[in-house]
Amino acid sequence: MIKDDYLIKLEETTSNYLRSVAKPAILEFGVRHGQSTEFFLDICEKNDGFLYSVDMDDTSKKFNSEKWKFIHGRDDNFELVESFIPKKIDLIYIDSFHDAEHVAKIFFHYYPFLKDNGCLIIDDVSWLPYSKKNERDNFNSEINNHETFHKILDIYNNNTNNFDLTFNFKSSGMAKIIKKNENELLISKKVLIRKFTFKNFIRKIVRSFS
Repeated sequence: MIKDDYLIKLEETTSNYLRSVAKPAILEFGVRHGQSTEFFLDICEKNDGFLYSVDMDDTSKKFNSEKWKFIHGRDDNFELVESFIPKKIDLIYIDSFHDAEHVAKIFFHYYPFLKDNGCLIIDDVSWLPYSKKNERDNFNSEINNHETFHKILDIYNNNTNNFDLTFNFKSSGMAKIIKKNENELLISKKVLIRKFTFKNFIRKIVRSFS
């Protein structure tokens, strides 16, 4: 079977980490068509792990596995979700409501559930395929992914000592976060850009004459 770009980027982003984890506990936000659920379930069944999937839509009939618990509800219904999941998780996958502020809320709330050296994946962080006149040309997806990408950078900007961050830009992109310690996360710190400063304006003029 030929894998699509979504599964390829998911495999590339998670495989090295998951290969090193025995009996992984995985928490997934967003089931939809079930591609990521099937991917994680396969890992759990091979490595004696367990997958918890959360979605507003009832997708409980998509799979039948002793290694899977479907939680029917919102990802920010914290009391509901926490009544089912363990205290510590090896991998958290966020692919639910693609809004930068919502992603940040989910990230900050569930990050403490990650084990030390645990992995958190955020899907849809690349706006390139959705930009004007590109293959998927879509205003909402372009803006949401662009804002999510920069929100993640803002969070990382004040937490470089707490987690490592890498990006995979295949398809709609993924951010991969590896927890380095048990420190509490600091609030976001906006990355200050000099692009629109007077100094850069002068720089461009000088370069145009060089």
